[in-house]
Amino acid sequence: MKIRKEIEEKLLEIERKEKVRIIRAVESGSRAWGFASSNSDYDVRFIYVRQQADYLMLNEKRDVIEWQLDETLDINGWDVKKALRQAYKGNAVLFEWALSPIVYRTTEEWESFWEALKQYYDARALIGHYYGTALNTRKCYLGGETVRYKKYFYALRPLLACRYIEAFQTAPPMKFEDLCIVLPEDLKLPVDRLLEIKQRADEADTGEHIAVIDEFIRTELESQHEILEAANGRTEKDWEPLNKVFRRLVYGVSSDDIAEAKAAIVR
Repeated sequence: MKIRKEIEEKLLEIERKEKVRIIRAVESGSRAWGFASSNSDYDVRFIYVRQQADYLMLNEKRDVIEWQLDETLDINGWDVKKALRQAYKGNAVLFEWALSPIVYRTTEEWESFWEALKQYYDARALIGHYYGTALNTRKCYLGGETVRYKKYFYALRPLLACRYIEAFQTAPPMKFEDLCIVLPEDLKLPVDRLLEIKQRADEADTGEHIAVIDEFIRTELESQHEILEAANGRTEKDWEPLNKVFRRLVYGVSSDDIAEAKAAIVR
């Protein structure tokens, strides 16, 4: 596939020019969600590791690389230090990058990151993220006389993600069709029809409101708000699993290596 080859070449270019090592690169937008329009762009996200010396500077480099944004490609990434700090918070974006069905690059180093990330799964943090996304979409895009087809899915998908988390107590899949396991029965036909329209339409195409979908979004937002209000606050967790990953990825050492070095100094 021509576009995939172009993306892989872009990743190599980033590594060469930025002097970084990309350990994970995935599709993160509508193409990974399974409801891309005919002219949807490619949302490429990656996690990278800089050279050791870059983490020992007082004037630290930016912790993001914003490489390209045009009609076809949207490419940017996070430094591993930023990513690990976000992992501690149970960041929903990282779980999505981990579970994306479209992977452009992955490594054994990423596997150690992913194993650590699983320990910071936080249902409340994930639900809060998806609830906020759906609420913002409804406020900003679903109040007009007509609706952009894509914006319906920008509200539906996160609300179904909330329901999936509550039903299965795990991070939700990215693909919309996999989330539809928790879609109410009376919504399946109208949502299927809307999905067919969305996939044939351009990104900016609009249509009339669909009452049954509007009502689901309204009532589900109310329900998720109540669930968040009743949820317990976050429990503080140990940073050490993430520190271990950081030391291994940046310096190639483990906690045991550090302990041995300290013992040698003492002797």
